[in-house]
Amino acid sequence: MSEVIPSVVPEDRWKKDLNHDDLTRYSRQLILSEIGIEGQQKIKGSKVLIVGTGGLGAPLALYLAAAGVGTIGLVDFDTVDVSNLHRQIIHGTRDVDRPKVASARDRIRALNPLVNVVTYDEPLSSENALDIIREYDVVADGTDNYPTRYLVNDACVLLGKPNVYGSVFQFEGQVSVFYAKHGPCYRCLYREPPPPGLVPSCAEGGVLGVLPGVIGMLQATEVIKLLVGGGETLAGRLLLYDAWKMKFRELKLESDPDCPICGRHPTITKLIDYEQFCNIRAKQDETPVESISATELKRRFDANEPVQVIDLREPHERAYFKFPNAKVIPLGQVVRRMDELDPAIDAVFVCKIGQRSILAIRNLRDAGYTGKAMNLLDGVQGWINEVDPTAKQI
Repeated sequence: MSEVIPSVVPEDRWKKDLNHDDLTRYSRQLILSEIGIEGQQKIKGSKVLIVGTGGLGAPLALYLAAAGVGTIGLVDFDTVDVSNLHRQIIHGTRDVDRPKVASARDRIRALNPLVNVVTYDEPLSSENALDIIREYDVVADGTDNYPTRYLVNDACVLLGKPNVYGSVFQFEGQVSVFYAKHGPCYRCLYREPPPPGLVPSCAEGGVLGVLPGVIGMLQATEVIKLLVGGGETLAGRLLLYDAWKMKFRELKLESDPDCPICGRHPTITKLIDYEQFCNIRAKQDETPVESISATELKRRFDANEPVQVIDLREPHERAYFKFPNAKVIPLGQVVRRMDELDPAIDAVFVCKIGQRSILAIRNLRDAGYTGKAMNLLDGVQGWINEVDPTAKQI
């Protein structure tokens, strides 16, 4: 049985009477003995920060607002794109090109005007994370990249805040509560991130539209339990969900005594450069990877200049768009099939947005490939934008 965690809401913020509007709006929730008047007071007096207003942040924000969370903070610096709308249900078609935090704020206010919404139209960084997170009781991580996940985790550990974690990819999702006071943190589970490009993003690998809704609602449930106090949280447990097979599995997590931030002898005592930690930025002693623009590659095609194009995408990605004049070698096979490349001819590596191709080139260099290798800048999406705008968007 998981540990029952007391409410994380300070007493001086929740010991206030509910008004008539509160009693009416939340009446179906108030009659639950596990919530009651006191629980609803805690929810009303709480402050929850949602990092990311995309697929996970959308249901998180909507359900927490509907539940009556007093203050919801939203961190995001992206704008709404039409490709977001199949899963990011807090935004609508008319919100395309608007800042996501503005769109989400308006939708929350329309749903529940009793909620105070604070927006941060900026990236969460090592410079601002502690100042922002310090003001909140719970952080809900709705991000989709490793640097921000590690940043959120480390900031929460340093500040003693619970981090309600969720992630999605294709048909699978994960949920947990990382709270170093009561169990493991994210680094206890994943001490280091995978190499950049090895794990495709949702933009590259895809995601079932309803999946973030399921995971985001599970996160919202965990947030409410932390606010109210009581119930068994996912602290010390990792919940795995497979939407295609409709199966849930659970893994028990243990705190790592050697964890670099929450262990017995922590080596991380302040926030670090998370892009460098996740190898997003090239190391100073690492040779940069040369890129070629889609326009220049098209010119070389038209001039019949010798060039070999290697398409690293998976079959489901190529089904949407077949790259011209390309040899197909998925990323996981590129090193062992290195002999199929001609070192005397320039090679251009292609993926969806230009990340896996950089990883492939570096792996080939490490394996001894001596030919000239270039990354197609912005990948297939760059080709569609610059050369073939009539192609189907992917």
